[in-house]
Amino acid sequence: MEKTVSTDFRIVEEPRKPLAMNPKKFALWLFIATVVMLFAALTSAYIVKRADGSWREFELPGIFIYSTIAVVLSSLTMQGAYAAAKKDNLAGTKWLIVATAILGGFFLVGQVLGWGKLITEGVYFAGGNTSESFVYLLTGLHGLHLVSAIIFLAIVLIAVFRFKVHSRSLNQIEMCVTYWHFLGGLWIYLYIFMLNFR
Repeated sequence: MEKTVSTDFRIVEEPRKPLAMNPKKFALWLFIATVVMLFAALTSAYIVKRADGSWREFELPGIFIYSTIAVVLSSLTMQGAYAAAKKDNLAGTKWLIVATAILGGFFLVGQVLGWGKLITEGVYFAGGNTSESFVYLLTGLHGLHLVSAIIFLAIVLIAVFRFKVHSRSLNQIEMCVTYWHFLGGLWIYLYIFMLNFR
């Protein structure tokens, strides 16, 4: 009697591996990448237009230094809020988030006062020279993103009051910390860029 070899093959699907990153965090990183590309394009255009030869040079408002200090301090308070949440210190988390929002507000006020100073010096958004428009565009777009970050802070603060942010539920505050630090770093880049390419 001859033995027959079975050639029956079964395709077994391997179980799908879970995503390595939370979908909301992934979406945040995609958004950050988009913002990076936007500001990279704007600063590249800034350099190209500056080489045209019709570039007007002017001093940046001194208050932008205080805006920069406010944004650096706000990154420290935001990191402190995250550290407090990891330790289930919800009272500390609340106060540090509020402090971060206040410093963010100081930053925005500093930007508006800086624009006022530019206007008194005859530097206008549509003043006829591209260099003038770029300063308003770069600072204004960054300020708009910072407003969105302050709204995000308010959402996280509400979540803390509802006990939805704690040591076992850090996703929301981690995303807020990432976005806040990104915007702080972006401002420092823009400020140094504008100082060196006036």
